[in-house]
Amino acid sequence: MKTDIIKVDSNLNGSDNAISAMEKFLVYHDISGKNAMHLNLLTEETISMIHGIMDDFSGFFHIESEETETGLVCRICVSVPKPVDCEQEMQFISVSSDGRNMNAKGIMGKIREFIRLTVQPPPKKERNAQSQLINAWWNTGVSRNSLTDTIVSDSAIWSLQTYRQNVSEQKEKNDEAWDELEKSIIANIADEVKVRLKADATEVIVEKIIRRN
Repeated sequence: MKTDIIKVDSNLNGSDNAISAMEKFLVYHDISGKNAMHLNLLTEETISMIHGIMDDFSGFFHIESEETETGLVCRICVSVPKPVDCEQEMQFISVSSDGRNMNAKGIMGKIREFIRLTVQPPPKKERNAQSQLINAWWNTGVSRNSLTDTIVSDSAIWSLQTYRQNVSEQKEKNDEAWDELEKSIIANIADEVKVRLKADATEVIVEKIIRRN
């Protein structure tokens, strides 16, 4: 099952339609109780990620499902197109006076900031400290060959599970990242979050598995 694609703007126009789509999705699959609450929370978290990426900006939202041996895999998907002008490029890479963008706190904050960095053409000036921080976050969640340190597949995909495993292995060295994971709503509720880089868009896919008794 796949819902209609819904346009959600950075000022959150369209968010009511996205939430309504989730309500219909829950009814269609007869999902209730804690599972319904979790899927509603994940929908709200995913929609809020679009808010404030930049002015006059839109993402495209839909929900889909797949029956598997493990259970019903529910996917909350957002696709963010890349083409934007250079004036917006300068706007999105600006940081606060202390050199940090406060929106990049937490898992969803970093995904939001990563989208801001990928929907733009390459900037003409050197990346700032914020972009270097996001690059490090991205690299921690990308699967690599342990022998060659190269990305395993041709497609660039950040995975919450890969990120969690790598952060766990370096918990003593990176206690801030581990603390973010433990406090993150999405990291504690979702079974997986993937950020996929494509030629024309950046996609965020939040997965929740409903295990049937």
